[in-house]
Amino acid sequence: MFGAIDPLGTGKQVAPAPNLRWEPAAPLPRVTAPPAARDLPGAAPLTLPELTEFALRNNPKTRQAWFAARAAAAGVGIEQADLLPQISGLVGVSHSQQVSATSGEVVPAQNRYGPSVSLSYILFDFGGRQDQVVAAEYKLLAANLTQNRTLQDVVLQVEQAYYLLLGLEALIRTNEQSLKNSRIVLEAGQKRRESGVATVADVYRAETAVALAQLALTRSRGDFEKARGQLATAVGLPVDAGLTVQTLLTPPPVQEVGDTLSNLLERAKAGRPDLIAAEAQARAARASAAATAKAGLPSIEVVGAAGRTRYTDGRQPGDSYSLGLNLRIPIFTGYRDTYSIRQAEAQAAQAEATRDVLFQQTELDVWQAYYDLQTAASAISSTDALVKSAEQTAQATLARYQAGFGSILDLITAQQDESNARVQRIQSYLDWYTALARLNFSIGVNDILAATDNKK
Repeated sequence: MFGAIDPLGTGKQVAPAPNLRWEPAAPLPRVTAPPAARDLPGAAPLTLPELTEFALRNNPKTRQAWFAARAAAAGVGIEQADLLPQISGLVGVSHSQQVSATSGEVVPAQNRYGPSVSLSYILFDFGGRQDQVVAAEYKLLAANLTQNRTLQDVVLQVEQAYYLLLGLEALIRTNEQSLKNSRIVLEAGQKRRESGVATVADVYRAETAVALAQLALTRSRGDFEKARGQLATAVGLPVDAGLTVQTLLTPPPVQEVGDTLSNLLERAKAGRPDLIAAEAQARAARASAAATAKAGLPSIEVVGAAGRTRYTDGRQPGDSYSLGLNLRIPIFTGYRDTYSIRQAEAQAAQAEATRDVLFQQTELDVWQAYYDLQTAASAISSTDALVKSAEQTAQATLARYQAGFGSILDLITAQQDESNARVQRIQSYLDWYTALARLNFSIGVNDILAATDNKK
């Protein structure tokens, strides 16, 4: 299908057929492990600030963004270099055998050698090079802002993983308490069964409740280990690092955001790094389009050369030099310039559309995170009341059952309601912390509540 001629044997480097697996002829390269984390935390439980600081120093994403910014800075230097004269040196050695054009006789062979230097400098090109410098500077600005956004992204990842781990840890404690309560019910049901007050069905219901509580506890422990691996990865450690974090023993410090929603939206538009980076990318693309449009215009350059030629047959060396002024006028490039301009203009328009998309997404992010935070704050007070009521109901139902009144179904239902209420409260805490983290991230600040407090 692709032809049978393959003088270099490249066809042997791929699978022989679409349905066959490719087998390497040599051992595959081993994947290089990331650098070992520095200043590895000790065994003491870690706080969120400690985890965040460690993540910013060790997460590979921060290095990736930083080196991208350094590469963009070097790109500025590359474009600025075109504004300077270009000088090159050459040392040549030649051996020539020529035939005289007049007599037809062979001229004795000559050996020549010597240094030379050449210079070229563009005096005027309608600002094309300067446009490229402007484009590179905007790309550097975008790379620096992207690095700032990457740092915020790492902080968000650590916060989300940290709060998820705390929530699952609290869920484990809740499920352990639920399992304990279920076993108390089972024990009470067995005693009433032995006394002839309860039926065997009541015991079976209690055993089912114990099994379900044990299953919920097992699942929450598995989710906890997965969340711990997620936190270790966000921090920049191996997934099996086995981090231990400091438990939050008090409810979250719920407080209202002092800024209005409109102010938060304006702050996001003015200070969110990735949004400003998108604006810089759009301006860089527009400057590149301007430079491309000027590439087909005439340019004026100064050229010069100087050299010294030496001979091996005893003749005296000779010096040579030249200095000139060139006017380059592109006449026809096979429509390359035309399509290059079209491509650059389309890329600039694409970059501007990308900025506009992110602009709208920024507004949506702030809007949703703001109302999520308000909803979570209201849910916390509601779940606190729900837990208190459910606890009292479960205690009263257990006392009545142990006294010989009520059914085991009522007791199991009351305990399930208590467990669900505790889970809802844990979820409301987790929702508040994650909503706050997402609001900070959507605006592009570190702590919106701290910033609010500072304004008071």
